Amino acid sequence: MTAKNLLVELFVEELPPKVLKILGESFANGIFNWLERAHLVSRAEVVNMRPYSSPRRLAVFIPEVLSKAADKPVSQKLMPASVGLDAAGQATPALLKKLAALGVGAEVVPQLRREGEGKAESLVYDSRQPGATLAEGLRLALQETLAKLPIPKVMTYQLADGWDSVQFVRPAHRLVALHGTEVVPVSVLGLQAGRTTQGHRFEAASATLEIRDADSYEAQMESEGAVLPGFEKRRAEIVRQLAEAAAKVGGGMKTIEDDALLDEVTALVERPNVLLCQFDAQFLEVPQECMILTMKANQKYFPLLESNGKLSNKFLVVSNISPDDASAVIVGNERVVRPRLSDARFFYNQDRKHKLESRVEKLGNVVYHNKLGSQLQRVERITTLAGTLARLLGADKADAELAARLSKADLLTDMVGEFPELQGIMGRYYALHDGEKPDVADAIEAHYHPRFAGDSLPQGKLSCAVALADKLETLLGIYGIGQVPTGDKDPFGLRRHALGVLRILIETPFDLPLPALLKIAAENFPAGMLSATVANDVEGFMLDRLRGYLRERGFEATHIEAVLLVLNGQLHEVLPRLQGVRDFAALEVARDLAAANKRVQNIIRKNQEELGMAANDAVVNIKLLTEAAERNLFHAMQDIAPLAQSYFERGDYGQNLKALVTLKPFIDDFFDAVMVMCEDKVLRMNRAILLQHLGRLMNQVADISKLAA
Repeated sequence: MTAKNLLVELFVEELPPKVLKILGESFANGIFNWLERAHLVSRAEVVNMRPYSSPRRLAVFIPEVLSKAADKPVSQKLMPASVGLDAAGQATPALLKKLAALGVGAEVVPQLRREGEGKAESLVYDSRQPGATLAEGLRLALQETLAKLPIPKVMTYQLADGWDSVQFVRPAHRLVALHGTEVVPVSVLGLQAGRTTQGHRFEAASATLEIRDADSYEAQMESEGAVLPGFEKRRAEIVRQLAEAAAKVGGGMKTIEDDALLDEVTALVERPNVLLCQFDAQFLEVPQECMILTMKANQKYFPLLESNGKLSNKFLVVSNISPDDASAVIVGNERVVRPRLSDARFFYNQDRKHKLESRVEKLGNVVYHNKLGSQLQRVERITTLAGTLARLLGADKADAELAARLSKADLLTDMVGEFPELQGIMGRYYALHDGEKPDVADAIEAHYHPRFAGDSLPQGKLSCAVALADKLETLLGIYGIGQVPTGDKDPFGLRRHALGVLRILIETPFDLPLPALLKIAAENFPAGMLSATVANDVEGFMLDRLRGYLRERGFEATHIEAVLLVLNGQLHEVLPRLQGVRDFAALEVARDLAAANKRVQNIIRKNQEELGMAANDAVVNIKLLTEAAERNLFHAMQDIAPLAQSYFERGDYGQNLKALVTLKPFIDDFFDAVMVMCEDKVLRMNRAILLQHLGRLMNQVADISKLAA
């Protein structure tokens, strides 16, 4: 049971770059977890495990792996002693048959242990289960891990014998499995493990590479194989070289920040070499978003930005080769990018020959949804709703309607047809070219924001009106025809749209009650098109998203529920109210007040039917306050109410709640001395009304009864 370091590498043809990182992590974790379950490695060693992944290999280094797991004691209850043994204490046929099924004979009968007493006495067979060997454990680990890799699409290919076929993401050619210096005799995908692998396709010292032992793998791959096998190490090297190359250009030049592009490029090269290239400056007349996107998406280049954020005509290429003279590589990349930039310039010039307004009617030929009509009908609904919201927000109604009418016109342009990611962005450029107001043009772009978690919000009331209109139209329309998100399926992005509406209302903030907004949006559709309950349904859906959003901001679930119970859709108040509840909950007295409030709420609920609908307007009859404790509570409430109300009206919710602390001794005395549920109905109702007033005073900011333990 010797413990040595283990190295496993699967050498394959070029892996899909967009999933290489997760493939490498899954390969390493899968093998480690299986070996750990087989007791061949300790869970503590996971921190020292090293996953490797490059375009042509998946590998893992696991320290302190046993050659064989320790034997494990096993106890198996066989049958009642009265059934297994006859009167003379000899084994019955039933017992012998059971033992035979376990692979043992009558010779173990004297060793059987008895457990229990009397009729419950049973025969127990104690044995030791041999621990798994590394060869067997690794074979099973590889089989299970490869079968469970998150592969987007598998390939079926023939093995070298020409008869058998296997399935994997790409054809595999070599398998390395070393336990220290020794080869582990395992096979998978038709490959027998050895110590031979291959380095860089062009720059390795030799065609094949013999790995001496598990510990030397990474060093040998780097020095002899010309490969940086570790994904994170290779990524860090690219980041370093990009920064170094940008600094050499000078003038505060910097590369764009794009983690997805960086991960993809890391998955495309085995030994990165960053080179500086440039294109003709005349292409800079095209909007830089187009240029950046075509260089990133089509060529995997890193555009360079000047210190003011404007695109320069220089860009960086991450090459997979490092020739002594890189000029041919540089010229080749410059030649390749030119047609792409020419296409972008052509699309831009062609699109500007036609105004956005001229494209709007053509949206009638584009189906949005067979139950919701064309894109033109959708735009008309958004336009009407944007005008209504602009009026409510104090923005220019005509400008909002114009921005909404033009908001989807760029979908019919050549540029957006080629790069859908530019919708809205190109609409802004074309609107400015058409002579529209800057605010209108900005609203055309901003109405898609926020596009993802953490994205920027629309700026200004006009942009917010159009953005809210677009998102509410989508939410109500899609939800109202029954296309409700299920599980992880949300093809219309309703969760994203809901979060966008919430963020705009909360973070801007805007005093627009959510129920009223949803009612306005629902009524904007033709009668009978949507379900009758759509506004209420979408409100529930959005409140679920709101809870998640608030939890992500660090608020406790009980605090969130306490605020939502009294918020009445005033989302612009949710963050300051929650902060006030958080400050209040930190007080020692908070839990006692919350418990008292819970008792108040229970009494009110019990008397609700007798109080009737007039309860909210009911007035406490001072003459009926016969007990000193209830009079004292009433006067204390009268004293504190104006102060608490003033705090509430100016949004100082923490102080509003803290003001309630002075009521605690009066509330305690009331419940100690006063029988609320007395026989006298008149007194009972008067006391219930007093508590109802107390409940309203205590629950202006939140239903603090929810804070009770």
